[in-house]
Amino acid sequence: MSALLHGCFADTEYFELTARSGHRYGVWVTTPPGYADSSDPLPLIYVLDGNWTVGLTAPLIVTQADPYLTIAPYIQVTVGYAGAEAADWTRLRNRDLVPPGEPVGEEMVAVLAAARDAGSMTQEHMDAYLAELADTHADVFLGFLTDELHPHLRSRLRVSDSGHGLFGYSYGGLFTLYAWLREAAPFATFGAGSPGVVVADSRIFGLVDALPAAGLGARRLHVTLNEAELLGAVPLYRGVARNALAVVEQLHGKGRAGDVSSAMLRETHLTGLQASFLSYLKTCHSR
Repeated sequence: MSALLHGCFADTEYFELTARSGHRYGVWVTTPPGYADSSDPLPLIYVLDGNWTVGLTAPLIVTQADPYLTIAPYIQVTVGYAGAEAADWTRLRNRDLVPPGEPVGEEMVAVLAAARDAGSMTQEHMDAYLAELADTHADVFLGFLTDELHPHLRSRLRVSDSGHGLFGYSYGGLFTLYAWLREAAPFATFGAGSPGVVVADSRIFGLVDALPAAGLGARRLHVTLNEAELLGAVPLYRGVARNALAVVEQLHGKGRAGDVSSAMLRETHLTGLQASFLSYLKTCHSR
């Protein structure tokens, strides 16, 4: 797999790792231009949903050499699913990226039922999808990233002691919000693209409400949304956008405006991934 990737993504290595939970993950490590000729330790930027995102985000590693930008050097670590499970990544991400106890919501069930009725999803697939959403373990996956994968990478790469980041999109953005609210080390910056806060009674609102008065200090959160989500014709995306804006408003009300930045992108939910990641890099990871 690593040899194959070198034909598509320069300086990308692939390996697989089994977590203590028993789940097996695929990991793509992309090093920046000039890494082989340098001895400097670099921060790691973790990107979620690797089976989809690696092809759109890993090539942006070259932006570190763009003279018109000030993006600081980093190593990208993209995390997804391995082997036969790679084909089921859209379902398995529910288990890993959604906070425990998160309500499913009638709008999500309606969208899945419409997909089933249109023939783009079987009843079996719908049932499996909802089963994962009914038993979610973002806390376990966060522990894998911080307590297992990060130490493993430190043992095999030149990794700095600070400056690490976490980026996720859609449900990955929901996970990033959750990790930021949990003050998850070793991350210093968090990029939440179109965070999948699907329901108005999301656990995220309770976690924000429980924040202490003092700021989180060095930990920075960057939230992006897409115009088509907020203004478009899809009710589910409009609801997600409204809920994400409500989270930002709640954070401002808690005195966290200095910890949070945001951007509205002229994209759709599907096209917004790459633009969201670049917005996060330019805002949170500059020299």
